[in-house]
Order: sequence, then C-alpha cells, then structure tokens
Amino acid sequence: MPPSAESSRPATGFPADDARCPCGSGDVFGACCAPFLRGAAAPTAVQLMRSRYTAYAVGDAAYLVETWHPTTRPATIELDPALEWRRLAILGTDRGGPFDDRGTVEFDAAWREGEARGRLHEVSRFVRDEGRWRYVDGDVG
Repeated sequence: MPPSAESSRPATGFPADDARCPCGSGDVFGACCAPFLRGAAAPTAVQLMRSRYTAYAVGDAAYLVETWHPTTRPATIELDPALEWRRLAILGTDRGGPFDDRGTVEFDAAWREGEARGRLHEVSRFVRDEGRWRYVDGDVG
C-alpha cells in the first residue's frame, strides 16, 4: 500500500484553469498540468515532470506520492509551505515519449524561501509502470 502524504490533496490552492500554469510551459493551467493533478495519466515523462513541479509549487503532496515509483518512494513527503517554487526550465530529455518505457528529463528549478534563493538542477529518471509514467529518482548537481 502506498504511503500517505503529510497533507491531503488541496481542495483550493490550485491556480484558476485560465491562469498561467506554474510549470512555465506558457499554457494555461487547465490545459497544461491540471488534468494530470486531477488524475489523468501524463503521456510523456516531461509532462509528468512539469506536473510534479506544479504539485510542489501548489503543495499537492498526494500527487507526488501517487506519481513516485513504489520502489523508490519515501515513506512520507513533507512540503515546506514557506518554500516558493518560482521557475522551471527543461534543459533536455532522453526518450520518455508516448511509446517509450523509460526516459530522463534534465531541469533547473528556481526557488525562494524568505530572502534565500537557489536553484535545483537534476536529471530525473522515469519509467512507465502499468501505463502511467512514474518518477524513479534523479541525479542532483
């Protein structure tokens, strides 16, 4: 049985469907990450990566648990409400398309917490498991 997130899926806190998506794709939330956070399967690893970034940005720990591969998923996920995810840049992908079963996504994510600012650079690994993309792990650096 999968672990539960520290907080349940937020009823509010999602952007309006006509607002820009937090993932920075340039599309509106309702046409970008919202369908995935509401239960639709992401068709590619990069779309799962974008939706997971959005989940971090809006505090949806339950989605992060659901989309983490069970072999590497932590027992709990605690999100820091003071940490603001500000920008996502996809730097590259390898495989991870609609007909692949594995893929990687390289990204930079900018964050802010009070006066502190930083970036997370990661090459994330994904697998398709039972028809759904799952985050496995990543190399941070």
